[in-house]
Amino acid sequence: MEELRSLLPGQWMDSMWLGLQILLILIAAFILQRMVARGLRSLGERYPLPHELMVPVRGALRWLIMGSALLFVLERLGVSATVLWTALSGFVAVAAVAFFAIWSVLSNLLCAVLIFTVGPFRIGDVVELVDTLDKPGVKGRVIAINLLYTTLMETPEAGGALVQVPNSQFFQKAVRRWRGAEATTAVKPESIETD
Repeated sequence: MEELRSLLPGQWMDSMWLGLQILLILIAAFILQRMVARGLRSLGERYPLPHELMVPVRGALRWLIMGSALLFVLERLGVSATVLWTALSGFVAVAAVAFFAIWSVLSNLLCAVLIFTVGPFRIGDVVELVDTLDKPGVKGRVIAINLLYTTLMETPEAGGALVQVPNSQFFQKAVRRWRGAEATTAVKPESIETD
């Protein structure tokens, strides 16, 4: 080691030593991650653990190990852990507030995707959102499904108005649905105008 130090300038030796430490941290993290993955795999084979449980656990542990390795590398590079923690906690707080602020929009978008993929009702069906058994809810023919809301045309007895129902409501309340020939008995065909 002394011979190498005498051949290279001191600044280069310090940089090489730092690079070697960082490389060792990353290699150790990679090996630890592989060992944890192998251990979880053997644990899943030995005990009847569902695959749906093991995948997120393996992913969370991988992120934890690699995140810890990143913190060790940044510490070796001279970045203070206090500064990192302050920045991370500030970012998480802002993200939580932003997520809470747009939760209803995200909920409606997700429910729209579910309506399109699962197909609990289609355009032309008659649906009724049931609040309680003794109190009737919104009822009408589905005329449009958007990313945020579903547009219903009420029956003429209820006023015949267009009602925009947030998509999340279809997953929070009971829904009555009439399709095809059943829909014509729920809402009379002559009462619905078509464009």
